[in-house]
Amino acid sequence: MSKFLIKTTEQYRCDSESEAKRLIEEAKADKNYSLGKYSSEYKCAKAKGEICDEWYRVVLVKTFTEEKEPYVTASVNYHVEAGAFPDPIAAENDGGVDF
Repeated sequence: MSKFLIKTTEQYRCDSESEAKRLIEEAKADKNYSLGKYSSEYKCAKAKGEICDEWYRVVLVKTFTEEKEPYVTASVNYHVEAGAFPDPIAAENDGGVDF
């Protein structure tokens, strides 16, 4: 059985607009995939009408190969440090958990 990773959509939280722009530029320069779409959006959380937290959400859509005629195999390895949804997972010896 063959399986090919075709496309992924990733969302990131960045502390500043400059960090969000840098993340997008790094994704554009990466030759391991084609960056199909990307966006950056300012977000904020308010409490009692005042901003108590602010960040930028960056969305990257990465294409690894063609669906009709795949020619590249790719794999994804998620490394999560000290927790994951829905319940926190205790960190292992290396400080994280691989899925």
